[in-house]
Amino acid sequence: MNRLGNATSPYLLQHADNPVDWWPWSPEAFAEAKQRDVPVLISVGYAACHWCHVMAHESFEDASIATEINSNFVAIKVDREERPDVDAVYMTATQALTGQGGWPMTVFATPDGEPFFAGTYYPRPVFARLLDAVETAWRDQRDEVTKQSAQVVTAITASQHLGTGDGRLGPASLDAAAASLSEEFDEVYGGFGGAPKFPPHLTMVFLLRHHQRTGDQRSLEMTRATAEQMARGGIYDQLDGGFARYAVDDTWTVPHFEKMLYDNALLLRTYTELWRLTGDALAARVAAETARFMIDRLGTPEGGFASALDADTGGAEGATYVWTPAQLIEVLGEEGGRFAADLFGVTADGTFEHGSSVLRLARDVDGAVPDMVERWRAVRETLRDVRATRPQPSRDDKVVAEWNGLAITALAHYHAVAAALDADGEGIAGDALDAATRAGELIRDLHIVDSRLRRVSRDGTVGEPVGVLADYGCVAEGFATLYQATGDPAWLNAAGGLLDTALDQFADGQGGFHDTATDAEQLVARPADPTDGATPSGNSAICEALVTYTALTGGTRYRQAAETALSRVEPLISTRARFAGLAAAVVEAAVSGPVEVAVVGADDAERAALVQTAVALAPPGAVVVAGAPDDPGSPLLAHRPMLSGAPTAYVCRGFVCDRPVSAAEELADQLTLVPSA
Repeated sequence: MNRLGNATSPYLLQHADNPVDWWPWSPEAFAEAKQRDVPVLISVGYAACHWCHVMAHESFEDASIATEINSNFVAIKVDREERPDVDAVYMTATQALTGQGGWPMTVFATPDGEPFFAGTYYPRPVFARLLDAVETAWRDQRDEVTKQSAQVVTAITASQHLGTGDGRLGPASLDAAAASLSEEFDEVYGGFGGAPKFPPHLTMVFLLRHHQRTGDQRSLEMTRATAEQMARGGIYDQLDGGFARYAVDDTWTVPHFEKMLYDNALLLRTYTELWRLTGDALAARVAAETARFMIDRLGTPEGGFASALDADTGGAEGATYVWTPAQLIEVLGEEGGRFAADLFGVTADGTFEHGSSVLRLARDVDGAVPDMVERWRAVRETLRDVRATRPQPSRDDKVVAEWNGLAITALAHYHAVAAALDADGEGIAGDALDAATRAGELIRDLHIVDSRLRRVSRDGTVGEPVGVLADYGCVAEGFATLYQATGDPAWLNAAGGLLDTALDQFADGQGGFHDTATDAEQLVARPADPTDGATPSGNSAICEALVTYTALTGGTRYRQAAETALSRVEPLISTRARFAGLAAAVVEAAVSGPVEVAVVGADDAERAALVQTAVALAPPGAVVVAGAPDDPGSPLLAHRPMLSGAPTAYVCRGFVCDRPVSAAEELADQLTLVPSA
């Protein structure tokens, strides 16, 4: 019997009609395996995963394969986005056994959950032979199988151990991180390493902070070149905004077409910072378009943000997005079609499949003459309208707390920067703050149950999976950013509650953090992955929130916890910075202070001018809070009087402040002259 029909996960529901007798991850599934004395097949994926769909169609919808699975295994289907802890443990096993990993992840385990064989996608003939081989090994070579599983569990457990917290973090480590990234930088197309290329958003945030603190031009050049290459490439949707998950080539031309909330939130943050620091017109445009994409395409009726748009449309990858020259001419006419083909790099041979091309921006529009810009906008609008009549990719509409925290942070920060630079982003800035606030309210009111964070919800119903460390860190940072954007101390209080829980439930007793809570379900190993990748590690996310919260409240125990945890990943930061982007960015903030700017006074134009100056010139990781003097619930505003009754700004480090100023020019001087460490 297939038991997925009552699941809340869209990924599990995609498999609810399979002939495979799927179980959701549960103690009952493992009890069934023990009772039948059969191994467990654990299949892990996510709703927008192209190759997950392929394997499902080839194997899990096949009656003969299903019969083999049902007879000789207990089959468990896992949504990695709902259960990142399960995914992390078995991905570590898969990498230990094969040297690589990915999704779909296919794991064979004992009834105790100990993995003994693993891989990723298997074509149907290979998978059929594998099922036979595993069943035979389980029946005839049980001792070897259990010995193998014990060795794998030992390897998983060993991989979770970090240093003891004696690494010396400071400017030297950050210089080394920037130097290591310089060696890996693709001088031609931007990014780091070769294909497939993933957007290095967290690394770019670090490099921007490093540039701002030190003046290192190489860090800025790498970031700016990568941002431009991605924004002009096919990985960026040239008609509707938003980034795909990765490019399959070195040139950012052909994407793997699913669009993930986390990528777009982190890239919105990256392009917003690039715009803030440089005034770059392309970065301003892409930030605005990405914010609009998130609000319009991923916003849910309940106020949160959906997880992803699928890679496939009707079983064909990218079908919604690609064009041929003939299709452009059909829509735009002969001359207009040729113009669009030249503008978007659409060729007769094509850059994708069957002579079709992924649109990329082959001409400069951000610095073009007004007539060119007007024509580009008109063509893009026409093509977008036509594309909307095509079949569209499905949407995974579950709300993930961690990723919504990233979105809240990015949108609230975008609003603040747009206000500071006096650039409304075509009306998007106000919508961005409204959307961030609604998402914050949904997470606060629905996902926090009995003071503990739940990871997912769907259609306004909260799910059972409990929050992991990254959920607590990303949501707390989002709440702290909302507090700065709105001045409402309820958000600061909510952030503090989450951080207190994290320190109580996730600390490992040695200065670091586990990814799962002390009272969470005990897996074959307790995950504690310090590496930043497509999303921040739990360790980096919680450290960022702890440092921010310290700057907002003066609570030194939060800063101390962050510094100790970060010191344990110093070797990762200094030698493998690609996998420690956020950790390095948080250290940049800590080295810079982070600076605290308190602006007190009535909510008027003079106070707004001070806030805008503070945001525009804020050093790495700085916090900016505005309100009335001694505003209840805002520690940074306590004992900060106005000068001569006028709005006044205080620039502080560790709540120790420079002389107060009332003129925006004087505030700019203070922020510009903040010493770098």
